[in-house]
Amino acid sequence: MQVSDFWIEDPTDPSDPWSHTQRTLDLDKVKALARGPVAGDDDLASALSLTRLVADAYRAWGTDKVTDFSREDSRVALRALKMVLERRGIAFEVPWRDFETFQSYWTGVGASGEGGWQKRRDIVAKHFEPVLDVLERAEEAQFRAELAEGVSPRPITGWPRVDEEIAGLRARFRTATELQDYRDCGNRSVAVLEALSTTVYDPSKHCPDGMSEPPIDKTDVRIGAYLSERLAGRENEELRGLAKKASALAHKVKHSPRADRTSAGIAADSVILLAHILRRLAD
Repeated sequence: MQVSDFWIEDPTDPSDPWSHTQRTLDLDKVKALARGPVAGDDDLASALSLTRLVADAYRAWGTDKVTDFSREDSRVALRALKMVLERRGIAFEVPWRDFETFQSYWTGVGASGEGGWQKRRDIVAKHFEPVLDVLERAEEAQFRAELAEGVSPRPITGWPRVDEEIAGLRARFRTATELQDYRDCGNRSVAVLEALSTTVYDPSKHCPDGMSEPPIDKTDVRIGAYLSERLAGRENEELRGLAKKASALAHKVKHSPRADRTSAGIAADSVILLAHILRRLAD
């Protein structure tokens, strides 16, 4: 979940096109997240979003008390955050329970009065920033570990459409939990291959005279033609076979009645590595 997913937005007057939007915290969604991971959701990303949401609310309250959070929201969201962080092994304790007790705390530590708003913001930063640092490092590690990365010096291929499809594949794999999710990972792996097919195939070089250009979805044919031009000869036969194997595996997962995290991950790894191989050849 993103921060915006925790809000319910309604116009103050639906019949008035000039009315402003009123935001209320979706307490049901917050409580559901506190009870445990939500199916199909990236629990780490949601923990990060909830931490940012609650930190922003308390920062706003400590600055000028202008926030869309109610007192009940401040209590429920803070308690939910503690529970979400606890299941991730992160200890999180603050010396207040809600907006009212937060104000009592800052008064007691001399953060009230003129100029006290900055002290109150510092208090919020002191308690929330270390948690955000831990979560962000975990997210970076998860992103790197979930699927394969090429050994090329560049973290991306530099081909915009290909990189966009790979990013979408990575994001989908992180949130996949059920059969349909893993089949969609196969579908997105195919989308990476099609982006590669569009990028590397040049009809003037790779389409034999008198033959029509194969369609985009014939990825094994199009990428295979590119590899045959770049890697001719029997000594490169195995490398040329990579495109066919990656394509067959991606399509198999896309339609598999038994797709799971292992098969979807292998298919995704295959197309990502193939993308880096093709980029290396292009260089």
